[in-house]
Amino acid sequence: MLPLGGGTHRLWLSTKPVKRVAYHVELPLDEDFEARVRAAQRLWRALHNRSLGPTLDGLTPQQRARLALALRALDGHLDGASYRTIAEVLFGPARIPCQTWKTHDLRSRTIRLVQLGLRMMRGGYRDLLRPRRRAR
Repeated sequence: MLPLGGGTHRLWLSTKPVKRVAYHVELPLDEDFEARVRAAQRLWRALHNRSLGPTLDGLTPQQRARLALALRALDGHLDGASYRTIAEVLFGPARIPCQTWKTHDLRSRTIRLVQLGLRMMRGGYRDLLRPRRRAR
């Protein structure tokens, strides 16, 4: 276990770690090689207290926020909460109207967030693990 950058990372080492010893990383030469190299570089930078550089996924802050909302909406859905209850938690009860909920835009947005969360749960998260490939 490696506590680093506010999180705990799990590394597999063939022997007990020793300070002041150089370690190496084994990376398979597969279709994800470039992503693995960038991840190894970010780990090296973190270990040496350097700036990590840009994120690997290419997501904008808005996309990250939407994914976080989708996962929170999914949690509520899996717990059996109604769309209205999920929306109240995500967006605040003050933004949820009393009479026009059935046609309110936050209802539609909440439903779409739950659907995105379900797609992610069913394997769509794997798309986030692979970098977006540029056309050659």
